[in-house]
Amino acid sequence: MPFLLGTDEAGYGPNLGPLVISASLWEVPEGVRGDELYERLQTVIAPATVRSAKAAGQRVAIADSKVLYQSQKGLKLLERGLWAAWSLIDQRPTVCGDVWKLLTGPDAGPRCEALANGWDPLPAPRDLDAVEIDQLRPRLRETFAQADVRLIDLRSIAIFPREFNDTVDRSDSKGAALSHWTLQLVARMIEPLGNEPISILCDKHGGRDRYVPLLMDAFPDQFIEVVSEGRLLSVYRFGPAARRVEIAFQAKGESHLPTALASMASKYLRELAMHAFNGFWRQQVADLRPTAGYPVDALRFKADIAAAQYALGIGDRILWRTK
Repeated sequence: MPFLLGTDEAGYGPNLGPLVISASLWEVPEGVRGDELYERLQTVIAPATVRSAKAAGQRVAIADSKVLYQSQKGLKLLERGLWAAWSLIDQRPTVCGDVWKLLTGPDAGPRCEALANGWDPLPAPRDLDAVEIDQLRPRLRETFAQADVRLIDLRSIAIFPREFNDTVDRSDSKGAALSHWTLQLVARMIEPLGNEPISILCDKHGGRDRYVPLLMDAFPDQFIEVVSEGRLLSVYRFGPAARRVEIAFQAKGESHLPTALASMASKYLRELAMHAFNGFWRQQVADLRPTAGYPVDALRFKADIAAAQYALGIGDRILWRTK
């Protein structure tokens, strides 16, 4: 059966906190596209917020994180979709550290350096009662089995300021660095797959339309075929006929279920990191207002913590993203 993989990021623009890139990998019947999965799974998966209480109890929203998350409304909708997805692959994280390990692997070094480790022991999910997903799990599994659709994996990489700054300094642009990290994650996830077609959808990176040099760096042994390159969509193919890989870079790619789930994972992981980040600095500075890390407010926050940052000996290189 063919594979679908979707990627998306959260935190591309801020000066504080990590950039998070995620990918979800699915096995689907031949000919099924990412935007068609909603129809096949419509009795249990919704492409946007489920409005009525009755419908919300029966279906799970998996959609662009910008649709599902608003800071004043909490993390429940993101958590509901993520814990439902994890229930399909027999995972049930119970603390925030479990979420990090499940998505990014066991190495906690970068996030410890960036002061996100203080969040690890706190219970997860934060705003959702996971029992709700336990009750939905049999119906989710049955519907996925009937649709012949299988979620295989959900992975993320979190790029904290030191690595972000070092990589951007070596790259042509911040957009090129984003493409580098995204394709690195894609290559790692598709490497163990068998001889079946693989379709990959990525959101456009920094307005870029041409990706051949970046694809050649990520897949150096492949001849990259250009199918199309344009403002809305750029498509490439490579690999043998039995394992043909098609990768597309599309604006508004979150309309596809695999990309939407990746969007949710990225946003959730970044929110966990920012809670930890704010929690640490609020212990150092009395009455400090938290930040989401975006320009303007990030400058205010950095000025507010400047004395504490100096006293703690924490350099800008691990705190502040330069672009």
